[in-house]
Amino acid sequence: MVGNNMRNTAGKKFRMATAAFLAVLMFMPLGGEARKKAADPVPKIVYVPHDNRPISNKQTAEVVGKLGYQVVVPPDEKLGNRTNLGNPEVLWQWLEENSGEAEAAVISSDAMLYGSLVGSRKHNYSQAEVMARVDRFKKFRHEHPKMQLYVFSSIMRTPRSGEASGHEEPAYYRKYGADIFRYTGLKDKEETEGLTWREKKEAGFLERLIPKKDLQDWLGRRQKNYAANEKLLSLIKANTFNYMVLGRDDNAPLSQTHRESRHLQEAAGNLESSKFQAMAGIDEIGMLLLARAVNDIKHDVPFVYVRYNWGRGGKTIPAYSDETIGASIDSAINVGGGIQVSSPEKADLVLAVNTNPNGRTYEASERSNDGRSREGTDYFADLVNEYAAKGYPLAIADVAYANGSDNALMENLKKRGLLFELKAYSGWNTPTNSSGFVIGEGMLAKYMKDEAVDDLLLTRYLDDWAYQANVRGTIARQLTWLRGDGVYGSLDGKKRAVSERSARMMTRFVEENLPPFESLKEIEVNFPWNRLFESDIIHAKELYPMDYLKH
Repeated sequence: MVGNNMRNTAGKKFRMATAAFLAVLMFMPLGGEARKKAADPVPKIVYVPHDNRPISNKQTAEVVGKLGYQVVVPPDEKLGNRTNLGNPEVLWQWLEENSGEAEAAVISSDAMLYGSLVGSRKHNYSQAEVMARVDRFKKFRHEHPKMQLYVFSSIMRTPRSGEASGHEEPAYYRKYGADIFRYTGLKDKEETEGLTWREKKEAGFLERLIPKKDLQDWLGRRQKNYAANEKLLSLIKANTFNYMVLGRDDNAPLSQTHRESRHLQEAAGNLESSKFQAMAGIDEIGMLLLARAVNDIKHDVPFVYVRYNWGRGGKTIPAYSDETIGASIDSAINVGGGIQVSSPEKADLVLAVNTNPNGRTYEASERSNDGRSREGTDYFADLVNEYAAKGYPLAIADVAYANGSDNALMENLKKRGLLFELKAYSGWNTPTNSSGFVIGEGMLAKYMKDEAVDDLLLTRYLDDWAYQANVRGTIARQLTWLRGDGVYGSLDGKKRAVSERSARMMTRFVEENLPPFESLKEIEVNFPWNRLFESDIIHAKELYPMDYLKH
């Protein structure tokens, strides 16, 4: 059971059931008289994510669906995943068939050029094939001259090791990944700072150590991606797109990703921030551009006030990034179509950012994430409580840990009855992913009813807090107990047992930490990428159908 400060449970269940009933009515065919009386047509936005992960795909689209918009997304089977790299030709055909009457389109160029984000790392397309697909954006613009067109592209990531690559790089990266990371980091440093004699010697050694054909393959695929991004930049200069974002996938201050980013920034020249943004991160950009599309349709510019935890705060350089979290948040607000303001009284959204005072980012799976207050926990919770008491529209970017919630913070919010006093929350992946996603969702919350806001909060609490920060680690430790063949990164024969065990753990976590919502009586946990890292948590699917998002 939850604390007495939690909102009235009966009222909560009634509001959520009512919202579900209205959602079903919203998407039922209208009769003749009702159709005549219908108000303005529902805005239609076409959204092509870079793969079919729940967070990239349905969870992002669901946020805009809560506004009553029609969000048209390719079926899962047309999107790439971890093993199926996707098919660009199929996606182009789908896009051309489903863009009629759309007011806006938010499109991943990685999907349209390579089939998916993972496809960008493993494909064998020639540079001519890739560039021809870039040119198709010009034809698409010609066929849809009035559509608001938003495109996001990635600068390929540079994982620190083969283990960190998660089998999403070519097979040789498992053996030579750490060497490739170090070698390209030295090449980046050579251009920016120069190398010491010892570093030059190390770079030469690594160049001889890494098989030449493997290094050529890895760098050659990156060269194709670099050329494609250069051409995309020329299209934004020619007004083919209304807005473009160039995201840096998982990277570090000295890396091949950072190196290519510097050169592409030079190629971008003096492109205005009203048309182009380069930023750290990639998985959150679909959410941010959907928020921008809505804000443009509504002719609105949200005001955002940002407040960090004490200590390093905005100067924190988080894990998986080459820049400060403050710079990433500044960029995300701009991409979403908002403006920062200097006081919470003027803000449409107050963003509280949970950083560690020492400026470090930890992993949610670490033992320190045990729910006990750490330095900065009580201070930050007091801050949240103060803003909530004043009635500010409040969101939390929970970035003290990567890949899951800060259990100490969540326990503190639960005890103070603050979990459902927020407008948005995120702590699901890298700090830039989490902060960007919550900014996009938080900007749109003012257009939603309370029950829609609460339902989206519930999605994040189930995924980020219950699963990522708690159940995932426990299941990982218990994998050897379960029958069948399978490991963390490839569940295989253990997949069904892991799903059932995860669902039981999720149910127990919900009983101990969340109100007894009707929609949480049945919980399913699936693993669409056949690994523990990301899950698809389904609750009350009979009340909250997602089929309307597909076409």
